[in-house]
Amino acid sequence: MTGKGHRHRSILSAAGVIWAHGWLAAWWDRLREAEQGRFVLWLPVFMGAGVLAYFDLRFEPPPWLAAKIAAAAFAAAIALSSWTLPRALALVAGFAALGFASAQYTTARLPPIETHLPGKAMMVSGTVRAVEILPHARRITLKTVTLNPDERPPGRGRPVVTFGDPAPPRHLIRDVRLRLAKGDDSVVATGDLVRIRAISRQPMPPSMPGGWDTQRDAYFAGLGASGWALGRLQIVNHALPDRFASWVQWLRETIGGRIMAAVPGAEGTIAVTLLTGAARSIPPADHAAFRDSGLAHILAVAGLHIGIVMGFALAGARTAMALSERASLFWPTRKIAAVFALAVGGGYMILTGAHVPIVRSFAMACLFTLALLAGRQPVSVRGLGLAGIALMTIAPYEVPGVSFQMSFSAVLALISGYETLRPWLRRLYGKSWGKRLGSHLVALALTSTLAGTASLPYGAYHFGHVQLYYIFSNMAAVPLTALWVMPAGMIALLLIPLGLEALALVPMGWGVTLIIWIARGTAALPAATLPVPHLSEWGLAVLSVGIAWLGIWRSRIRLLGILAIAIGIASPMFDRPPDILLSGDGGLIGFRTEQGVFLQETRSGSSFTRDAWLTRWYATTAAKLPVTGEAADGALRCVKDRCLFQPRPDAKPVLLMRGPSKPDNCKELAAIVSAEPARGLCHYPGPKLVDRFTVWKQGPAAIWLEPGGVLVLTDREARGTRPWVPPPPKPRPRPVSNLPLAPLDGAGR
Repeated sequence: MTGKGHRHRSILSAAGVIWAHGWLAAWWDRLREAEQGRFVLWLPVFMGAGVLAYFDLRFEPPPWLAAKIAAAAFAAAIALSSWTLPRALALVAGFAALGFASAQYTTARLPPIETHLPGKAMMVSGTVRAVEILPHARRITLKTVTLNPDERPPGRGRPVVTFGDPAPPRHLIRDVRLRLAKGDDSVVATGDLVRIRAISRQPMPPSMPGGWDTQRDAYFAGLGASGWALGRLQIVNHALPDRFASWVQWLRETIGGRIMAAVPGAEGTIAVTLLTGAARSIPPADHAAFRDSGLAHILAVAGLHIGIVMGFALAGARTAMALSERASLFWPTRKIAAVFALAVGGGYMILTGAHVPIVRSFAMACLFTLALLAGRQPVSVRGLGLAGIALMTIAPYEVPGVSFQMSFSAVLALISGYETLRPWLRRLYGKSWGKRLGSHLVALALTSTLAGTASLPYGAYHFGHVQLYYIFSNMAAVPLTALWVMPAGMIALLLIPLGLEALALVPMGWGVTLIIWIARGTAALPAATLPVPHLSEWGLAVLSVGIAWLGIWRSRIRLLGILAIAIGIASPMFDRPPDILLSGDGGLIGFRTEQGVFLQETRSGSSFTRDAWLTRWYATTAAKLPVTGEAADGALRCVKDRCLFQPRPDAKPVLLMRGPSKPDNCKELAAIVSAEPARGLCHYPGPKLVDRFTVWKQGPAAIWLEPGGVLVLTDREARGTRPWVPPPPKPRPRPVSNLPLAPLDGAGR
């Protein structure tokens, strides 16, 4: 009986496998027939998934792994000549491995990070790579940097006592970014050789485990250290830029100075941003107003700006050629103007810094021009996919960033949305002025709705809030930018060599004033921005698949994308934020309760870290931890030198030490938290200890209270061993004095 049952189960299993294979093959045939030519558009999506898989690892994989998988997968796809499901799976695996290999190769070819920086005052010398104007100071980026530990600023004349052998000058292979002193008005430009007394340190780690990796950003930006000046900048030698990139940076700074001379104030800083891409000098209040009104994309030079520039160049070229009868009759004026506009757009991309959104837009513009020259459809999802493949090959480290995600989702929504709604939109067109005006208004509102809604989840994930009135603010500000501000700026760039740029910059400033007024007015409306719960990583991934599914497929199967988007939006319901957070220096310790967030700040806590914690905890403000007494309905009970934290009855309490005394009963505690070293308070086995030494060695820490104890996750555990993660710090050796000893007297003493 047992044997028969086993045979029956085997037969049923085999039949189930055959049925599943037949059903899957039939489903694939129906899908291939309905979505002819659309499957290839998924290949850039899988390539992006491979890039994200590489950055999500906690270890560095073998360098040959992804390349071998990609080669084998592409070889299998070529061998399978017919368009079958196995060939499709081979292409999927190949493009995913290609994205993985692209990210791995880009990481490997960069220089290693700077380790064991002194973190103390030293003389720093180097060549200026960039000069940035901040709201209240300036910031310079130096290359070919040398640290001279034994030098002192001239004029001090103090005797220096050294311990041990003097450290030799150290040459850095990465750049250093320094914030100049507030009153330092030294005339400095790109290419100058300078020296300054400053403190430089490694880039800061993430604000919490799983937070945005600022050290990874610095690694791919070529930065090895950042810091601030302690004295006035000394110019060793003025020099013109010796490389093309340095020359472009010098040109940007020169144009920015001419703009600020003609249009001072916030209007000038925004004009500098639109024409050179330098956005650091915008006043924080105005920057916040643009963000809260949904107009931040106007300050982020991207597709809107390069489209306006190329449209302005296209119209100018066609108008100029129309003045010639021979050119109008015998030349392909449309194609010549398109190539000229593409060249102008490329120059504008280089001038504004060639960052991700504008590179993506320029790649789309190249495909647009090629399609125009070949007589094909200029704008398509296929062109967007090719632009994505090119960008992920050149700069795969941009895929996890907000610029890449928001720009590609917005363009996909625009292309697929207009493709779907084109029959309905054609009904609105007409010859009368009323219908023309109505169709333009509908198109403007539809563009703002599609682009803003598609990019909204990514802004919520990275920034923790959404804007409510972005459609109305964009309907007012985008036409001003396209028809007034940017054309005036292009004319101003042409007039700068003649010294007449003020003729166009002043009217440009008037238009910028109106845009600022729109941004401030919209941001001041009730509930202009709303905080939203934190999306989990898996929720963002499901949501992204839903957006791609909805934008790529053409049949009714695309509606399943709405379900995936809904699941992604609902993912915060299944996310549990940490109960306690500690910063990397122990200066900030935060506690999450049902009544709000409470912070202990023992050092000058970072506002960036504080804001990131509040976003993660879905909070707008934080209260100070009480010195004595209770808070949060008894969840926090504090006396002079300690606080007991127990937000739930089923969890053991956590003790926050604020003094040298020992705990009364270690067995009742789940963990001990301290901003200072607190070793030896309890004997092992006992509560987990997270103190100053823990975060110094392991980075910021997050603690979850469980019924049986606690779960502690440090930043080093979350990120693992990657090229951009510094090695664990080592205790400094005790200094050995090199002072000469007194000679012995005659008695041998």
